Amino acid sequence: MAAAVVAALAALAIPAAPAAASTTPGTRDAAVAQALANVADHAEAFGFGPSQELLVKDVVLDADGASHVRFDRTYRGLPVIGGDLVVHQDARGRFTDASRAAADDPTVKSTVPVVPAQIGAANALSLSPGIQNAVSSPELVVWAADGTPRLAWRTTVEGSGEHGEPAGRIVVSDAVTGEQIEAYDAAQQATGTGNSEYTGRITVDTTPVTGGYTLTDPVRGHVTKDANNASSGTISPSSGTRFTDADNVWGDGRKFSTDRATAAVDAHANTAWTYDYYRNVHSRNGIRNDGVAPTVFVHVGTRWDNAQWSPSCFCMLSGDGNGTKDPEQVDLDTMGHEMTHGVTGATAGLIYRGESGGLNESTSDILGTMVEWYANNSIDTPDYLFSDQSTPPWLRRFDKPSLDGGSADCWSSTVGNLDVHYSSGVGNHWFYLASEGSGSKTVNGVAYNSPTCNGSTVTGIGNQKAARIWYRALTVYMTSTTNYKAARTATLNAAADLYKADSPEYRTVAAAWSAVGVA
Repeated sequence: MAAAVVAALAALAIPAAPAAASTTPGTRDAAVAQALANVADHAEAFGFGPSQELLVKDVVLDADGASHVRFDRTYRGLPVIGGDLVVHQDARGRFTDASRAAADDPTVKSTVPVVPAQIGAANALSLSPGIQNAVSSPELVVWAADGTPRLAWRTTVEGSGEHGEPAGRIVVSDAVTGEQIEAYDAAQQATGTGNSEYTGRITVDTTPVTGGYTLTDPVRGHVTKDANNASSGTISPSSGTRFTDADNVWGDGRKFSTDRATAAVDAHANTAWTYDYYRNVHSRNGIRNDGVAPTVFVHVGTRWDNAQWSPSCFCMLSGDGNGTKDPEQVDLDTMGHEMTHGVTGATAGLIYRGESGGLNESTSDILGTMVEWYANNSIDTPDYLFSDQSTPPWLRRFDKPSLDGGSADCWSSTVGNLDVHYSSGVGNHWFYLASEGSGSKTVNGVAYNSPTCNGSTVTGIGNQKAARIWYRALTVYMTSTTNYKAARTATLNAAADLYKADSPEYRTVAAAWSAVGVA
């Protein structure tokens, strides 16, 4: 086995680095090289064997020299969905632990499909009603997200919805039998009904050009553009029109404004707040941690009452609202929520269905809300009410998620059957309890009363610590198939890393999970 693993490792796709980099302790390249060696030495712990290769996805370097290297996996050149893994190493590069997704062994009998790609694509289109101008793109994969590897067609259907908004569906079918395995939304979005210019008179970072200024942030790099109501399916980073202004005074601050720059002001500024939160709190250099900035589009589609992160475009998209009640969805926690989907995609890659999908949405709710706490704007006061500015009185709330009529307060064996925006309630409830504790409390003028599912009393550690723990769990320990039980383990590992295993923070993390029914 060891010889086969070493042979496979020799063919790994790893970013090129200077020859000396791999011998320099504490560097990214050194961590990757050490991780590859550790996979070879501990192949059984990772379920790694012949015909497999690893693709570097992310690297986290701790201040004490420890490192955590995240890999995606292939089998005979095919992506293994649910095969991702993280190698944990100490400051000397020695293997300390492993995190891996559901696949124990991604081996399949054959990588030759019996069912043609055209049939998988046609079936996916038939299972995606309501998507206009739909295009289906089948990809042959090893589907191991449920722990049982199968050769499968993962078909992505992309197009536009009724209002020109992004619409997509992923359909997974067995490439041998044709049986449908999974079907879930490709789009990752928060549904809202109210958008306006929420933060009063603010400062926006712009760039001088001939004849005036443009909404291009010279520090963070993002540019905010007018999509000119184009359908999302036609938008790429080069689409649209840059906003320009002669006197560097933008918009009029009115709802349903005829000044198209008004929506752009909030979108531009809130993208900057999101970038600053991740950089200054979590030392993350942009959404993918590579310094690359997104393109931000407002006025997408026609009366599209929503906002969305587009991973294929690497763009933030927002529509004009419904034209009667709801203006643009460019409020701060919504923008932070959507761009956090990009962070999740660049790290744990939580699959957008079942409990992992709920955790994906919860991650965006939690960290998007923390962008609001970071900005601490006097008009949009920080709270535990998600999208309260654009969907009054709120779209989701953390202290008792079930008050929205659909979200789960407590974990149960059926929670993964809920829509991911509702199964996220378990993670959101955990975050509130870990942050503020149980019972009644007033924070920034808002009254909360958070119950526990086991009748316990929880004392919070504050949302700054809780968010640090969640972010580290996401970027270091969670994988694509993490469920709530595994999220408990991931956050406890993160709490031990940050605050020690015998700390009050560690005990509160455990108590809050027990309080939402995750043991």
